[in-house]
Amino acid sequence: MTRALQAGRVEPQSGATRSAVIFLHGYGANGADLLGLAEPLAPHLPDTLFIAPDAPETCAASPMGFQWFPIPWIDGSSEEAAEQGMRAAVADLDAFLDGVMVDEDLLPEQVALLGFSQGTMMALHVAPRREDAVAGIVGFSGRLLSPELLADEVRVRPPVLLVHGDADDVVPVQALPEAAEALQKAGWEEVYAHVMKGTGHGIAPDGLSVALAFLRDRLGL
Repeated sequence: MTRALQAGRVEPQSGATRSAVIFLHGYGANGADLLGLAEPLAPHLPDTLFIAPDAPETCAASPMGFQWFPIPWIDGSSEEAAEQGMRAAVADLDAFLDGVMVDEDLLPEQVALLGFSQGTMMALHVAPRREDAVAGIVGFSGRLLSPELLADEVRVRPPVLLVHGDADDVVPVQALPEAAEALQKAGWEEVYAHVMKGTGHGIAPDGLSVALAFLRDRLGL
């Protein structure tokens, strides 16, 4: 039984939905934390619906926010709890994506995922294991979970853009080349990367500009 994810949304500026970008927030945040990115992106993606779900669990380390799954070295949870939480969140996100495509009458190739930190981990884990490829994945400041499993479990290989700050003290920037290498070893042909100079665990204007160009290209806009 999956849990329904509550989501905020920003409607397309044109009034016609021809694509969607789904934001996946980080640990301890909420959907609204990333939905603000719709404001600078929307004028360049006028037919795009922006949706930002809250993760399914209240965050143990930040009760005002949400988590996709526990993180043992932050909240003191067990590895087993983290694994169980992630499996449940994967099912929740899969069901949410299916629902968006049905409700908005969109094909997978009309939908892109943009994750931040733990949201990037979710995007990079879920999207390659779905039956049909989404248009693309933008992953800010995250990492690829269980890279050793990817080659055996991958079903589709959507284009991926990895963006990371070189001053990130939460998720080290080394996670970017590690993820890129694992994706390429698992057969990806389209993996792109951008390092935001002098940026910590966040999204800088240059990173957002690169993400916008990627989204416009992948969504055919």
